[in-house]
Formats: sequence, structure tokens, C-alpha cells
Amino acid sequence: MGDSLGSDSVPIDKSRVLDIKPLRCLVPIFPTPAASSQSTPFAFVPPTGPFPPGAAQFFPFHAPSEQQRPVNEPNYERSYAIPIPSPVPLNSFRTPTPAPAPAPSPAPTPEANNGRPRGSKNYVVYEEVNNNNNNQSDGYENGFTIDTEDSSEVVRRKRKARKSVKGPQAAAVSNSEVDIDPLVNHLLKSFNLVDIDTHLQADSNHDLVQRVVMVYNLLRRKILQLDDAKGVIPGISRRADLRSGTILMNKGARANTKRRVGAVPGVSIGDVFFFRMELCLAGLHAPIMAGIDYLSFKVSGDEEPVAVSIVSSGGYEDDGDDGEVLIYSGQGGVQRNDKLMMDQKLERGNLALEKSLHRGNEVRVVRGLKDGTHLTGKIYVYDGLYKIHESWIEKGKSGCNVFKYKLVRVAGQPEGFMLWKSIQQWRDGVTTRVGVILPDLTSGAENVPICLVNDVDGEKGPAYFTYSQSLKYAKPYTSSKSSSCRCSNGCQPATNCPCVERNGGYLPYSTAGVLLSHNILIHECGPSCLCPSTCRNRVSQAGLKLRLEVFRTKNKGWGLRSWDPIRAGAFICEYAGEIIENGADSDDNYIFDSTRTFEPLEPVPTDEPVKAPFPLIISAKNKGNVGRFMNHSCSPNVYWQPILRENEGESYIHIGFYAIKHIPPLQELTFNYGIPRSEKMGPQKKKCLCGLPKCKGHFY
Repeated sequence: MGDSLGSDSVPIDKSRVLDIKPLRCLVPIFPTPAASSQSTPFAFVPPTGPFPPGAAQFFPFHAPSEQQRPVNEPNYERSYAIPIPSPVPLNSFRTPTPAPAPAPSPAPTPEANNGRPRGSKNYVVYEEVNNNNNNQSDGYENGFTIDTEDSSEVVRRKRKARKSVKGPQAAAVSNSEVDIDPLVNHLLKSFNLVDIDTHLQADSNHDLVQRVVMVYNLLRRKILQLDDAKGVIPGISRRADLRSGTILMNKGARANTKRRVGAVPGVSIGDVFFFRMELCLAGLHAPIMAGIDYLSFKVSGDEEPVAVSIVSSGGYEDDGDDGEVLIYSGQGGVQRNDKLMMDQKLERGNLALEKSLHRGNEVRVVRGLKDGTHLTGKIYVYDGLYKIHESWIEKGKSGCNVFKYKLVRVAGQPEGFMLWKSIQQWRDGVTTRVGVILPDLTSGAENVPICLVNDVDGEKGPAYFTYSQSLKYAKPYTSSKSSSCRCSNGCQPATNCPCVERNGGYLPYSTAGVLLSHNILIHECGPSCLCPSTCRNRVSQAGLKLRLEVFRTKNKGWGLRSWDPIRAGAFICEYAGEIIENGADSDDNYIFDSTRTFEPLEPVPTDEPVKAPFPLIISAKNKGNVGRFMNHSCSPNVYWQPILRENEGESYIHIGFYAIKHIPPLQELTFNYGIPRSEKMGPQKKKCLCGLPKCKGHFY
């Protein structure tokens, strides 16, 4: 019947082979409860649900479920009438045949932290494609975006290399991180983040949270600056926000390591974050990408997920304009490889939210808002605790079933998101700012109006002064060596630009206008430079970009604050006024003295106090700008930097104010006035009214 295949071959009956049916046509047989004693290599158990409402029974399982309910009926009941039983993981069903096409299925038992984004099954955490090859991103663009080019060989290679790195060595994933390892250790030591007390790290305070986030931003900006200097072209792996977070995680520099339900110690309602990694380091929301964070608790021997926090950042069809009520969309329903839309499943975060509905536990809510100063940026605002009141399923814009959860804000909490809504209404003219005395005290001198507000007492305004945008020089300093740049398209890093060389080979600012590192002196482009006014090295010369207001404080006279959130390192304003050469009057309360000593914000390689290169003393008593209204604080959120601009042998020094940390809207802006030198201790001590825990009780 068959051909010989060799001396040892056995004849084959081909007809018998042709009569055999393909394996995929065989239907597995499920054992009945009265199973025979014969042993089988596989155990087949039909699932019992729960299945997503409206899902059809799928082959090869045909077990009916009485818990299924019709979907999208006009009068659909928006709550689950019965508790949801513990889900059965799909991976417990073992079969020798290939599985059919995926269909709605029972939810697997979730882990405590799945780390997946809402609506994603296959996702990339670290990659981001940046099509702008000329500028280095400062992280404003997308926060944590998803790269859908999973077929890219570069992405696969990067992902494989990342998975192979484990333990402490995971921090060294780029040359930049290897170069800055001494700086990292010095930063951690300077901010007391080495060997943090385990109890304090588990239940942190405000001070520790602030220090962790501050070091994260200092490190992130330094990595950006190093990449700039090396001429690194932004691409899928240049994520300074993720790289700096990874380093701190591996070093153990983080806060609130104990996962919890409810409020997080050291984090206040209204606190702002500009990166998802900051939420993780502060212990507010653990997953780097996922919109739902949850824990697993054992209930009657089974693990049950409970939601602890959510991030509503606009990626899904959420509705939260009310301010007190948030309609939150569940996760899943998008196949990232081919953008295929499908019904969401009652699993992972969705199941955790459903369980929290029945348990009635509080859930932390972080709202992601658009950054008004950057079109594609995101700002994350902690809005406090909410409770889930009901849930339902509805058709989304794609036509697929989407889980919806109604969360209502717990009463009695300070304003969070509602404050942002109020400010937006002031901008749009929908409502009037209470207590406005002058809508613009600059009389149009600045790019944006600065209102004068008093809702405390009957004071009608500060003493008269002439508003001046910048510092007025009667005689500039002489510069022995001055060279101008010829960068017609603006100064660029990793070039022979003389302005870059004067800054130690680095550009001081990012493309977003954020100061990347704190030096003793910033060299900006001067009047004789050929670069345009939009040059990256002319940030302080562009004028005000923040909507500030001068307001009446309760016990410190007039102060300064902003309607806009301010990110760490952002330029706020300069200290304008008149230069004093013969000493200030004793009754002049609007003096800035650069000869005083100040505590450095960033650790420097010397123990010498930070001093300006020129003995500059400015009085804003008769002529000045909004900088004159900034009060003293022993724990300030603003610091000053000397800025030098040169012009054909002449040097002009200016004083710029920058944010030390992220500053929420309507939080007072303060800086440390410094300590006079020992040889000129003329000014008397004044009582400090900052009221902060680290208050020294006085200032000069």
C-alpha cells in the first residue's frame, strides 16, 4: 500500500490517515458529576460566570447563568441587585485544543497592583514617540502615553532590554543615569532621603512627601539637561520622568509605602502633580499607567478586590464637570495593537469598583486637567475622597458596552477641583472675583492683567508706587569679556554657541521654559545676541505669563499668589526696582539685597554660602513690579536666581524668581529674605508670621 522509506521502514496505510478528522473539529467532553473512575489527562469544568450583561454563551462552554441581565434597555436599573460572586480565572480551564476567538468571559482574580492602563491589554509603559527632533521634551506632552507601535523592532528591543534588568542595577538604564549616580546620592543625602525610618516611610508626613517630590523634579530636570548636552535626540526611550522615578524607587526614596484605603498622610486636597510618577512616589496612586488602583482582601478564604484610588484624566468618556459628582468609565475595551473596540469586562479595576460599591469604602480621586499654558500638557489635582453610589452599563461612542460608575464627593472636605472651576469662571467672565479693587494694577504694562484683591478688611490698596516691568540701570557693570551668539533660530544645546558655553556647556532652560538646574549665575542672551526674542535662553525677558494677583493677607499686609498652577522650576517674575548704591533707608520694606546669604536649594560642591557675583541692592519702594509684594517665609515655595545679560562689554544683572516646587492656584508665593552678612548686621530682626512648622520666629 505504501512506498518503502528505507530498510527499517514500516508500511503505512494512507487511507486510514486520510479518514482522520482534524483535531480542531473535536469537541471536548465534560465529565458529569458521576464521573467514571478512569483518569483523564485534562480536567474540563464549565465556567459559571459572572458574564458581562448581554454576553452570549460561547463555544465550547454552554453553562447557563441566571445572573445575566439584558443590556441597554430604556429603563435599565442602574445598580446591581445581587452581590457578585468571586470570579473564576480563565487560566484554570485547561484544554488540549486551541481556544476559540475571545469573547466576554469570567473575570480573573485580580492582583493587588496590575499596573495596566484603563482600556489596554497590551501596552508599553516606558516608550513615547516624539516627532520633534529638534527640541528635548520636558515631559509636558502626554504625561504617560501609550505607544501603539507594538510591531516596531525598536520597541521590542527596548522592552526586552528593560525586562532583563532587575534589582539595583535597574537604575542604570542609560548613560545619563550612570553619569549622575554621584549626584543622585548627594541629592538623597542632602534632602535626608537615605535610610528613611521605616515607620515614617510607611505613614509619611507632609515634609517627607514634599522632599521626595522635590528631589524627583531636581533629578528629572538634571537628566534632561545632561541629555541636552550630549545631543540626544528625543525618541521613544528618552523619558526623564520615568527614568528619574525608577532611580528613586530603586534607592528606596519614596513616601507612604503602605497601601491603604482612604486619605494618604502628607498629601493635601488641592495638591498638584505634573507627572504620574509623582503620584506613585507620594503613595497617592500606585500604578504608573493604570487609572484604577485597588487592593485585594481575603473574604471567606477568597481574595476580593477593593478600589482605593482612580485617576480621571480624559482618556475615557468620564463626566466630572459638576465638581461634586464624577461619572467614571471603566477600564478595558480597546485592543491597542489594532485599535479594535470591544465590550468591557467585569474584571480587574472594574470588578474592584463594583466591590467598593457594595462595601461602601471611600475612594481617592485624582483629576487630570489640561495645562492651560501647554496645549498637550496634563496637570493632576488631588480632589479628595469619593464614594461609589451606583453603577451600570451603557453603549459608548464606539457602540460597545462600557461600565459606568457614579462617584459622589464626601461632604465637608476643602475645595479641590471646585476651586479650579471657580478660577475658570473668573477668566471667562461668568462670575466676578470677590473683593476686586483694581482689575489690573499694571495698567496694561504686563502681558496679562494682575488684579488687586481684598476680601479681608477695608484697606483700599498699597501705598502709591510707579509700576515698572524690569530693573532700571543707571550704570551697567563692566564686562572684561563679552561675546554674542549668532543663533538665528535660537540657541540649541550641544553646539558651539557662546551663550551655552558660558553656562558650563548646558542650556539653563528646557523647551518648556523650566529652569533645569540651579547655578550661582544664569547667563541669558543679551541685546547684542542675534537670536530671536523666543529663544530658549531668554525666558526671563519674555515678561509675565502667569495670571497673578496681589491680595490682602490676614496679618502680613499685601501678598502675591497665582490663579495658575506653577510647576517646579518655572519662572514667575523678576524683582524690579531701582539700584541702590549708598545703602537702603531703615524704613524701606521693599529691599532686595543680594549680598545676604541664602540656603541653596540644590546641593553645591562647596560649603560656602551662596552669594551673587555682584553686590546688587534693589529698592522697590517707589518703583517696582509685583515682586515687591512677595512676603518672607522660613519654608518658601519660591527662590531667586541672579541672571546676567551682556551687551558689548557691559553686564546687566537681574533677579529672577522661580518655583521651588509645584504650587497650586491661590497659594501664597513666598521666598526667604536671607541673612545679612556679619559685618553689616544693621537691619533689626522682625517677627516672622509665616506660621509654618519650621518657622524660625524672625527674619531681617
